[in-house]
Amino acid sequence: MDNNDDINIYGATSFAGLRTFANLPFVDCFSDEHAESHKYDIAVFGASHDTTTTGRPGARFGPPAIRSGSQRKSPGEWSVYTGRNPLQDWATVVDCGDARLTWLDNTASLKLLDKAHTVISGRPAANSSVSTTPRILTLGGDHTTTLSALRSTYQRWGPVSVIHFDSHIDTWDPLVLGGGISDYAGLNHGTFLHIAHEEHLILNTSIHAGIRASLIRRKGDLRNDVRCGFEIITARDLDKLGAHGVISKLKERVGDSRVYISVDIDVLDPAFAPATGTAEPGGWSTRELLTILDGLEGLSVVGADVVEVAPAYDNNGETTVLAAAEIAYSLIDLMVLKPVQ
Repeated sequence: MDNNDDINIYGATSFAGLRTFANLPFVDCFSDEHAESHKYDIAVFGASHDTTTTGRPGARFGPPAIRSGSQRKSPGEWSVYTGRNPLQDWATVVDCGDARLTWLDNTASLKLLDKAHTVISGRPAANSSVSTTPRILTLGGDHTTTLSALRSTYQRWGPVSVIHFDSHIDTWDPLVLGGGISDYAGLNHGTFLHIAHEEHLILNTSIHAGIRASLIRRKGDLRNDVRCGFEIITARDLDKLGAHGVISKLKERVGDSRVYISVDIDVLDPAFAPATGTAEPGGWSTRELLTILDGLEGLSVVGADVVEVAPAYDNNGETTVLAAAEIAYSLIDLMVLKPVQ
């Protein structure tokens, strides 16, 4: 039989083949049939949900757009900054595709997402002698999807410290952001960290970075933020502290706890990431954020996400999805650097 590897769709180039993140192998992580034969240590998957936004919709289209922005990534390249290639290390990294979510009912959608996280992280790890439980990098989707990820990490590792890169605090009380209309309306991309605290999913050693959006209540929002376990590094603190100062504050805050890193793309200035639902002027550059992420080497990262990419608002150069893909790649690197048992 002839060998057809030269035309196999899974042997993709940057411009051909099936679209997976960074040209990773695709694995059906939701099928019991492949649980033993297709093991992995880190899984990338998409959460195409955006019906809990308060601004512009469109983040449901984020996962395929981020994958598109990652197509020039390949297993054969090495960072000029770190000398590393996380895809050529101990971890088996795969793309699981997207969870099948409904856009008609938020409660049903998030229950499905909860289940997807539970199934993916419940598989046996490929290299169990190094790290016993698979970890997940989620491509969003609006920021509410992080709540499902935190529920999953709690099941596997207990409460975690959250490093939350965002222009908004996202710890608003549902009575404030949601109007107290109903529990259904109260769960949204600005309240999910408040709810995570109420569900005891996160530690009181969490921290925001890049905050600059206005508050709804001048003092009440900040009091509630502290109650939810967070400290704040504002966007302009980078000007005073520098990248190394920000890195030091982040590491000091979370200590040796297990960490979940959530990156809302609107932490970047709209000049670098216009394609998002609630853009805020005065943010960080892509380079600044990537420098800070590289500086988090050594943290026990049990999960991560890149969210709120709404590609309909991107420019012709696709600067937002290119940035999001690079951020996601950096998060994989952090997970590979520090195995977690």
